[in-house]
Amino acid sequence: MTTTEYQVTGMSCGHCEMSVRREVGKIAGVEGIEVSASTGRLVVTSTTGLDDASVFAAVDEAGYRAVHA
Repeated sequence: MTTTEYQVTGMSCGHCEMSVRREVGKIAGVEGIEVSASTGRLVVTSTTGLDDASVFAAVDEAGYRAVHA
């Protein structure tokens, strides 16, 4: 298992968290997602190494921006 942490900007509520969780959850190999609007923190656990570009694209699709924490 690999765990990677990101900082997400623009989230402000539970709906924001749900949107990010839904989009990141579509990435192959993702096993766990922790997301917090209050801290802007996104932690993704996967069975294989994650392609950061896939995570950034998924967060972008949800309407937010992610960078490495």
